[in-house]
Amino acid sequence: MKRSILILSGLVLALSLSACGGSSGGSSNTSGTSGGTSSASKTLTVNIWDSNQQAGLQQIADEWSKTSGVTAKIEVVDWDNYWTLLEAGASGGTMPDVFWTHSNTVQLYMDNDVLLKLNDYIEKDEAINLDNYYEGIVKLYTRSDGNVYALPKDHDTIALLYNKAIFDQYGVAYPTAEWTWEDMYEAAKAITEGSNGDVYGMAMNTSNNQDGWYNVVYDYGAEIINETHDGTTIGSDEGKAAMEMVRKLLTVGAPQSVVAETGTDSLFMSAKCAMISQGSWMINAFYTAEKHEDYAWALLPYADLNGNGACDDGERYSAYNGLGWAAAASTKNPDAAYSLISYFCSEAGQKKQSELGVTMGGMKGVSEAFANAFPGMDVSPFIEAESYSLFFRPYTRKTTVWEDALQQAGGFLDAWQNPSDPAVMEKACENAQDIIEKAIAKE
Repeated sequence: MKRSILILSGLVLALSLSACGGSSGGSSNTSGTSGGTSSASKTLTVNIWDSNQQAGLQQIADEWSKTSGVTAKIEVVDWDNYWTLLEAGASGGTMPDVFWTHSNTVQLYMDNDVLLKLNDYIEKDEAINLDNYYEGIVKLYTRSDGNVYALPKDHDTIALLYNKAIFDQYGVAYPTAEWTWEDMYEAAKAITEGSNGDVYGMAMNTSNNQDGWYNVVYDYGAEIINETHDGTTIGSDEGKAAMEMVRKLLTVGAPQSVVAETGTDSLFMSAKCAMISQGSWMINAFYTAEKHEDYAWALLPYADLNGNGACDDGERYSAYNGLGWAAAASTKNPDAAYSLISYFCSEAGQKKQSELGVTMGGMKGVSEAFANAFPGMDVSPFIEAESYSLFFRPYTRKTTVWEDALQQAGGFLDAWQNPSDPAVMEKACENAQDIIEKAIAKE
């Protein structure tokens, strides 16, 4: 999923200390600090941060409980508090038995052995074959020594959400699969100017990179982080061309001051903007919104780099990410914790997740049902995006160090807030190159 995580200054120290209280896991691991199990054989505490997924996941967990005899109680903790509480648990408090992991922080947790090692379980589990999952997600949750600390829960893609009523009101044609980023710019410009600024043609939360500007960067041939996780090309000519396109879009969209105060989702659902890009994890929020009948999804635009009027290979990308199901090394019931994770990540569990519209699966080939999970709303662009190019959400060992710095003064902040000057954005790309390279060098 998207969004950057503000890691508290004591995280690295906290995780280092926590290694004293737990082990690297395994089927015999029952030592360490007290886990979240209220009874080793009866109840598992499961933490997630997305209330949209709670009901569906609880339904799947309840099916597991019928055969395991163990209750799994899924609790939602809001995004910011989730990481604060998990850090506190890792430093010697109580961790949930089973919980979600994310690319921004999982490297630190894996390095400090606070997660249950799953290798022995996987080896004996006929329901789990890591070759069947998206490679980028498996790699993310596998430490350099080959130890696996989470199983792929899901994967997500990005699409363009638009309000048909606003497009109709201002006489602008709906987005199509043939749209380039320039087409999106022209449509947004027409709506913003046609409404005299009362309605923004588009809105982009620049801090939400996965579902926003990252996709433009890859369309134009640059990379935020390369495949070997040791460099970036954001400061290249391709990177600068991509960010120039982002700059143009910002000039006809909601100002970042407005986005910071209201949020892109609220702007969209209050009919104050016509378009936003969003991830598949957010479909249900719009599907259940009051005026959802006005909402429609389209493929993200592409970059017509060769000017031939067609989307060629490598000109349309979608970011994808994948959460992982992990267990605390300190859980009092590691066998049950793994059993639940395995059930969630088995073919049956993954298909059920898609059928219920929770999310698309982390296992390949199980997400077709997801397109039919929202009657009356066509969400097929999220599935169709996979027939073009995907890139895994960029990460390094300490993602948030450079990711947060890009949002500050000296990074892209001035260009985000004052998008009228192309030179400011060009300089920001050069600064971003330096920020990322220096951050990686210190990892």
